[in-house]
Amino acid sequence: MKTQLLIGTRKGGFVAESDASRRTWNLKGPFLKGCEVNHVAHLGDGRLAIAGKSSWWGPALQLSDDGGDTWSDAPGAIRFDEGRGHVVERIWFVKADPRKPGRLYAGVDPGALFVSDDGGGAWREVEALTDHPTRAKWFPGGGGLMVHSMVFDPTRPSRLTVGVSAAGVFRSEDDGRSWTPSNTGVLADFLPEKFPEVGQCVHHMEMHPQRADVIYQQNHCGVYRSDDAGDSWTDISDGLPSRFGFPFAVLPTDGDTIFVVPEEGSAARMTPDGRFGIYRSRNRGQSWELLTNGLPQSNAYLQVLRMAMTADAHQSPGVYVGTQGGQILASRDGGDRWDTIFNWLPPVYSLETAIV
Repeated sequence: MKTQLLIGTRKGGFVAESDASRRTWNLKGPFLKGCEVNHVAHLGDGRLAIAGKSSWWGPALQLSDDGGDTWSDAPGAIRFDEGRGHVVERIWFVKADPRKPGRLYAGVDPGALFVSDDGGGAWREVEALTDHPTRAKWFPGGGGLMVHSMVFDPTRPSRLTVGVSAAGVFRSEDDGRSWTPSNTGVLADFLPEKFPEVGQCVHHMEMHPQRADVIYQQNHCGVYRSDDAGDSWTDISDGLPSRFGFPFAVLPTDGDTIFVVPEEGSAARMTPDGRFGIYRSRNRGQSWELLTNGLPQSNAYLQVLRMAMTADAHQSPGVYVGTQGGQILASRDGGDRWDTIFNWLPPVYSLETAIV
């Protein structure tokens, strides 16, 4: 049994592998060398996807059928049909729908979702999201206008929920044919209307693995939890040094345990007080504890991007955080103790784990 850590960086993608002890890691890559890689994704059965962007050639998607040893261009391109009036600027994620074999989704800038039903061979736009009646109220955040998060309810095979920056959370009950905003209770303090129907800036969204109606998000304006699949949201920021941050992680084996990395704010996107503060809650955000063991607590002005924190499914869970400085820190005990497992990588854009 191997543990894989899939790494997207500013200069390519990497695949790190270890045994179950996760003490020693072997690094393969970079793949799509020199490209900005927003996501390296595990698709199941040893298949991986890598979503990147070349400064010269634009967005790229490659697939591997052997765990990252070899890669080839995806057979079908992710692009808008002629006349749609949009161009794919960047592919933010590729995700397999665990409920429907062969189905993949890709979230892109500008604020759109694509789907493939043959493992990436052919792609089509989910037009109802792109053409949502509220789209005139969507606008780009600092990273663009993008679909970057998606969760699947295993009990409702036609339900899809996505996070869009800066537009909010949207839910479909009919496989993407129609979408409803799901932002009640979420603040947008940068807008004239502070609790609008749409326009909130979701930074990252994750679902409780054991309770599909529980969804979490780190927002531009706080950390939130929904206990009703997005119908309403509760602010769970109390106890954190800041409401602002980007990444969010949930333990696969215990969805009550969650992690955030607060930053000073939108004008100073770095960890507060010069220390690397990772915060953990073991009760779905009712209270938070600062994790410090093995983390730098002085002269540490770091940033962790929206997709650069993840957790594995081992009984003693691993949690992984990648920084803009090129460090990857890991805990093998659910956050109690941290070690640096990689240093001097390019700036880390995304992390994902798999046990294979």
